[in-house]
Amino acid sequence: MKKIIIGITGASGVIYSIKLLEFFKKNRIKTYVIVSDAAKKIIDIETEYKFETIVSLSDFVYNNNEMEAKIASGSFLSDGMIVIPCSIKTLSAVANSYNNNLITRAADVTLKEGRKLVMMIRETPFHKGHLKLMLKVADNGACILPAIPAFYHRPKTIEDIINQTLGKICDYLQINNNLFKRWNGIDFKAGQPTLFE
Repeated sequence: MKKIIIGITGASGVIYSIKLLEFFKKNRIKTYVIVSDAAKKIIDIETEYKFETIVSLSDFVYNNNEMEAKIASGSFLSDGMIVIPCSIKTLSAVANSYNNNLITRAADVTLKEGRKLVMMIRETPFHKGHLKLMLKVADNGACILPAIPAFYHRPKTIEDIINQTLGKICDYLQINNNLFKRWNGIDFKAGQPTLFE
């Protein structure tokens, strides 16, 4: 059973983390979830969900100041970590190894142990300082995977758009999924393009 650490920060887009947790629970991925205080407020502002929803979907939930948690140690074995959504503040802390809370500590531990770290940055537009921070964490081994939607799969709902990004995250972490339609080239032999398998 895969074990994934999930950090939820106070950036816009907390619905991504909720939908990811739903998928992980359904597919028996064990989750270790850290929710910042700002993220708890965003849940109320942006969604119809409550913090209790996060708790019900997670195997373990930690306070962001719980620095003694087992996931703060490199001796805790995981299959990777996702910061979703990731605020610029958190990006900056991870880029500079500033472990001032459990999310940034767990992310730093993930990098130092050579495990996969996905950072779903949620900001636009980016200025040069943001881009430098992303380059810095990428140089340290993180995967920068912003919430940038694709449209080749012809999404019809917001959930289709969300799932395409979540599918890309799962692909990177080698978690089997069918969250989105995959590109399969174009075949004009039948007179119309065939885009997907």
